[in-house]
Amino acid sequence: MVLDGRDFRASDGRPAADAVVADFLRRRPRDATSGTDFFFDAFTADRTPVEPHPALQLKTLLLAGYPLSQRFEASWGPVTLRELVEDLKRDFHPTVVSSPDGAWTLDALSQVLKPGATFRDGTGATVRIDAVMETALTTLETANAELRVGLKAGRAEVPKRGQGIYAHPCGGLHYFQAVAGWARHASVRKTWRKRLDAQVDVLLYRLDSETRQYEKTLASAPAYRLQLLVQMLKFHGHLLETLGRYRDETGWKPTDAQLQTVERARTYLEGTVRRLNELGALNELPSIAAKDRQLALDLVGDTCHAAHGEALWTGRLDVSAPGASAPRR
Repeated sequence: MVLDGRDFRASDGRPAADAVVADFLRRRPRDATSGTDFFFDAFTADRTPVEPHPALQLKTLLLAGYPLSQRFEASWGPVTLRELVEDLKRDFHPTVVSSPDGAWTLDALSQVLKPGATFRDGTGATVRIDAVMETALTTLETANAELRVGLKAGRAEVPKRGQGIYAHPCGGLHYFQAVAGWARHASVRKTWRKRLDAQVDVLLYRLDSETRQYEKTLASAPAYRLQLLVQMLKFHGHLLETLGRYRDETGWKPTDAQLQTVERARTYLEGTVRRLNELGALNELPSIAAKDRQLALDLVGDTCHAAHGEALWTGRLDVSAPGASAPRR
């Protein structure tokens, strides 16, 4: 669905969104006064991840362009996307804002709320979305602080040691998408402009900083070639997707130098895919899964993110598909 939006279908022909809700959405009593709690299964019966990150499925449905009025058939009967959004609000807790796993919740909330909006969480407390997103931007800045120091100092790279943004899933690129996307609102762009410009500079700096480290490790640890190439696929693909979303959602106009960095990212991605193909990885998923199931799942998912990122920068995204954003050339 990341790549094809609403057009993507399950193997039985159902729209993927219908399959996700019908097969994996669950409900339980929240408490005596708060009604029903909705949640997606974390895994299938054979331990395939369904929702490895909180609110991932809901965020995906929203980005696919489904309206809040959209009615899905759950195992017990109809449920609307609006009901799932309201449930997400009730599940909200302030700690999610600074959590590495909070990106998908933040992205979902930012898709349905506007500046100035408030909502009540499960405790009845009033939550201001502006305060939530301000805290999220500060969290991003703090997580990227060491990289920004390296950028300002002109260092070729900042070592990855699981610190800061590297403690986040997918290198924090989903967190960047969630935070920066809030600048789709003109008032936010005006207030955040300089701070977001600084974060974009850090993201562009990461391209060569991290690619150098991957290449060095590839040379020194050939036994882990497949695992490293999948990580490179994840990084290069997510970076292109992140910058493409930022451009399309906020009107960001990259400079010539920034566009050159984007083109370099595309070149790196092409090289990574070529090397994966030389290993036969793209045609050997069953054998890879038999040895390392998570690696096989990563290869599938990260290929979709990479294809989406590439499409956003080449104009090959199918803009006729509902929910697709028009690429800018």
